Amino acid sequence: MTDFSNAKLNRRAFLGATAAAATFPAASWAEEVDPSALRSQEQVTRNISSFRSLDWRPYFSSTRGGAILVDLTSRALHYWSPDQSVYKLYPTSVPISEDLTRRGRTSVARKVEGPTWSPTPAMKRRNPEWPDFVPAGPDNPLGTHALYLGWTYYRIHGTHDTRKIGRKSSNGCIGLYNEHIAELFSLVRVGAQVLLI
Repeated sequence: MTDFSNAKLNRRAFLGATAAAATFPAASWAEEVDPSALRSQEQVTRNISSFRSLDWRPYFSSTRGGAILVDLTSRALHYWSPDQSVYKLYPTSVPISEDLTRRGRTSVARKVEGPTWSPTPAMKRRNPEWPDFVPAGPDNPLGTHALYLGWTYYRIHGTHDTRKIGRKSSNGCIGLYNEHIAELFSLVRVGAQVLLI
């Protein structure tokens, strides 16, 4: 039986080594891996999203109607139900640049299942090759559900391109995995408070 009591590898180091093994050819892993090297690499490499629970009080005076906080720095969306019995935390994609980013208070103006998409005039100027309209379906950049905000052109929506989550990858909207936006969609009411910080 192997004695693990003196093992220096923690779970994060093990996962890092496993990910590295998948990246490099097998021959390069014929030598023994130095656990201290993995620990030092762990200190430099960080998860792109910061998943920690937050309390609603610093951000909202109440959760009446429900409350959504989007933290653009940690790339996370927090949701509190009106009676605070439900708290959800989701990883997000965020705007690709500061000039596409909007911060402040708004609300959920409407909810759409199976949204269609048209690029904004500014998007069309930047990307004239983009189509003028994309129907609901697997090619739609808004995914399966969308929460339209009180600001024109801004939404919290799903995405079929899961590589975007946890990254600066959007043209201004907040993106979630389709299964997460479907869950949030079922919880959120029109009129829910939204704060982007």
